[in-house]
Amino acid sequence: MRRFADALDIVALTLWVGGLWAIGYLVAPTLFSALPDRQLAGALAGKLFALIGWVGLVCAAYLLFSMLLRLGGGALKRGGFWLLVVMLALTAVSQFGLQPWLAQLKAEALPREVMESVLRDRFATWHGISSILYLVQSLLGVLLVVGAGRAVK
Repeated sequence: MRRFADALDIVALTLWVGGLWAIGYLVAPTLFSALPDRQLAGALAGKLFALIGWVGLVCAAYLLFSMLLRLGGGALKRGGFWLLVVMLALTAVSQFGLQPWLAQLKAEALPREVMESVLRDRFATWHGISSILYLVQSLLGVLLVVGAGRAVK
């Protein structure tokens, strides 16, 4: 049963971090370069970022719970535990704070596209903050994956 739990941990981490990288650095840029309608590309990218946000919340909760079950209080002494906590916090801030705020700015700009409205600068600022948080989360994910790879060997 222990090997199954270890495998499930690796699958959850791979799904989350792989999804972050695939959506953020492959799919979203491809949408903006392949679709002639930037508003449609942004809407699709937004849906995908929201989806990977939910995946992250579920995977992080599972991984933290798994570590606590396996290691008890010793989990609090592990760097991987705190990386997960930070990634979970970044995911929650993005999912429940930044994404709804960006969606609200887009809605307030209607019928115009937000980048063609008076809200352009505010949207660009918050989008930039969101992008930085996503990059930090992606890099922390790499540290977790590398650490998990070492643990498997």
